Amino acid sequence: MRLINISCEHKNPKKISVCACIGYFDGMHRGHQALIFETVEMAKKNHCESAMITFDPDPWVTLRDMSNVRHITTMRQRMNMAVELGIENIVVLRFTKQMAALEPDVFVREILGQLDLRGIVCGFDFHYGAKGAGNCETLRQQANCEVRVVEAVTDEKGKISSTRITEEIEKGNLEEASRMLGYEYQLEGLVIHGRHKGTGMGFPTANIRYSSEYILPPAGVYAGYARIGNKKVRAMINLGHNPTLNYTENLSLEAHLIGWNGDLYGRMITLHLVSRLRNEKKFKNRSNLIMQLDQDLRDTRKLLNAYERSLSETDERTPQ
Repeated sequence: MRLINISCEHKNPKKISVCACIGYFDGMHRGHQALIFETVEMAKKNHCESAMITFDPDPWVTLRDMSNVRHITTMRQRMNMAVELGIENIVVLRFTKQMAALEPDVFVREILGQLDLRGIVCGFDFHYGAKGAGNCETLRQQANCEVRVVEAVTDEKGKISSTRITEEIEKGNLEEASRMLGYEYQLEGLVIHGRHKGTGMGFPTANIRYSSEYILPPAGVYAGYARIGNKKVRAMINLGHNPTLNYTENLSLEAHLIGWNGDLYGRMITLHLVSRLRNEKKFKNRSNLIMQLDQDLRDTRKLLNAYERSLSETDERTPQ
């Protein structure tokens, strides 16, 4: 994967022939994936490399002077997912007020023109340039290459969007969020040392330092998986304040990896949250908490057994 940074001040020194999709891509949901699949196909047809053009920071940060914009995915996650889907180049536009003020034709000429674009893919509602004056039609007129427009990816409730997915995550409805994402909702972070309270109760946990950028589900216990490198392990996940033994002001994220014995300190880990088991609650004593954790572990295994059976049945019904 090649990372290309483009700004108003620093020009891209080497033009690379690419077919590219453009957008912010928060969540990399099924709608975004449609753009990427179209881009990869276009690149193969044009015998060039594929690229994803995105913005940093989030345009809302620049346009509305917002400093606390939260997202479904971090930039790192979006880049990694794009590469997994076949994108070969990530083009990051350093989105400043200067870039935001460019007229649409100037944006195309001076910013996108730093690439040798053989084709560009955008969503039907894509806008660019000062005050969002540019759209798919003006892009077709201004870009010196083929422009493909991907229509909305919809379900029975309408357009699949980052807004809808955010609403489901914040309600704790991870099954619905994951359905629209096209993959299990994920939180990524670095494993750090905790107070080892879980180890003393027979439930050792990986304490995870995650980005404050994330949109989070409600505090509680979740069934899911932990991915460490290429390994994916069942996990009982807790997001909360730990009110019984180890209260924290900020929401802590920790996971008990079922059957895992390796050392994780200092490693990046990705948690896949499948389903919410229960709300967070404060217990009268340590013994009551342990009894509940035993039940949570049984519930986690039961839920994941059913989840894995459903995935297997879906694979069997899918034509090869």
